[in-house]
Amino acid sequence: MAQAAVNIYERAQPEALKVAVLDRDHLARITFGDRSLEREVLQLFDRQSELLLERMRASEPAAIATLAHTLKGSAVGIGATRVASAAAEVEATAQAKSGESSRAIEELAQAVEEARAAISALIRAH
Repeated sequence: MAQAAVNIYERAQPEALKVAVLDRDHLARITFGDRSLEREVLQLFDRQSELLLERMRASEPAAIATLAHTLKGSAVGIGATRVASAAAEVEATAQAKSGESSRAIEELAQAVEEARAAISALIRAH
């Protein structure tokens, strides 16, 4: 189900939005423009992304793939397109050599940090 949502989201987005840290239009659509709900969803993602990254760094390849898949779905849900893309890369490389997986996790960590900074700025602005 989450993969279907990712596929639909990716087909619907112009290339310029695929590299956005946070797609604010998408976020507004999924929260029906409700600022309180937006804040809650962003705070949940903020906490979840940090937790999932910690677990990925300490897990075996099969668990890493599952955790990355979960994070990818959450990222698509809020419009965190860079995180979704990086999580998909981790998911794909999780069964590969650990060097590739570690590199992909670090790239994901960077995308998550960018998204968390954007989330923090949005929450402060509300």
